[in-house]
Amino acid sequence: MANQVQDLTPDEVAKGVTEGRYLLVDVREPNEVAAEAYPYGVVVPLSTFDPKAIPNPQGKEVVFACRSGKRSVTASLAAQAAGLAYDKHLAGGMLGWKAAGLPSKVGG
Repeated sequence: MANQVQDLTPDEVAKGVTEGRYLLVDVREPNEVAAEAYPYGVVVPLSTFDPKAIPNPQGKEVVFACRSGKRSVTASLAAQAAGLAYDKHLAGGMLGWKAAGLPSKVGG
């Protein structure tokens, strides 16, 4: 069975995070996060990505996010390869998040 990554819209992710259903894992680098971060995101940079570094989602579904939606797919596939069922990502990344008018914060 091939690994697959499910695209979620910014609105779906924002709603899921607000409702406590999703754990948002930001795989951008620390300098990117320092400039602009997702509210409630957990940072696990792709450059040093280790699926074991992802906090226990405690019943939530993990959703990966990055700047444009490319690195989040890579992270999801890497997590799946490590045996984790983390198959969701934020399509469009931070660019899509902002285009949808959703809030971000400065300083990680």
